[in-house]
Amino acid sequence: MHHEAPLYEFMGLTFNLANVLMITVASAIAFLIAVVGTRQLALQPTGMQNFMEWVMDFVKGIVKSNMDWKTGGRFHILGLTLIMYIFVANMLGLPFSVVIDGKVWWKSPTADPAITLTLSSMVVVLSHYYGIKLKGFGEYGKDFFRPMWFLIPLKIIEEFANTLTLGLRLYGNIYAGEVLLALIAGGLATGVGGTVAAIVPMIAWQGFSIFVGVIQSFIFCMLTMVYMAHKVSQDH
Repeated sequence: MHHEAPLYEFMGLTFNLANVLMITVASAIAFLIAVVGTRQLALQPTGMQNFMEWVMDFVKGIVKSNMDWKTGGRFHILGLTLIMYIFVANMLGLPFSVVIDGKVWWKSPTADPAITLTLSSMVVVLSHYYGIKLKGFGEYGKDFFRPMWFLIPLKIIEEFANTLTLGLRLYGNIYAGEVLLALIAGGLATGVGGTVAAIVPMIAWQGFSIFVGVIQSFIFCMLTMVYMAHKVSQDH
């Protein structure tokens, strides 16, 4: 796993081309799944439409478990987008990785902290935006003084902690899974004995990594709704 990232400098900025590629691929796959699942709608859903309706109901349940639907309904599409995108992103690096000239080009985009922390920062910023939009700037600002004004430093620290934990939790789980898969795959290239010994652990860890990827996409979506509810609900 000691491979370099393909970097490219443009106008003083450094871009990780592998991240750009994998973000684009994950976005395209998630978009295609949504299009295929809603292309031919029927009263009795089958196939991909049935799957999409199940996912939408699942996310709706997450929203309603954290806030009333009148307030939380506006976040339904956000939750749906996050859970689909993160699930697809988590899965991309499981079947294989592509390394060309010592540079990793194909991996799970969520195995990079820059991407997961960007997602978590977006969620936290959106929670503040909707808190101000739905409550008004004055009322929202008063929340930082409740229940006692001297707790303001702790609330500020909490915002940074939420950003870090939300992003690093996703990154740590996906990155660790890919590292272990790479170590096991290394055994496949050490002869017949190593190949036989590595096959069973590889299959077992692949299955466990799929489970972890599903759980992490659910947790990210759930915590997003928790943060949103904390900012927009009138009882907070």
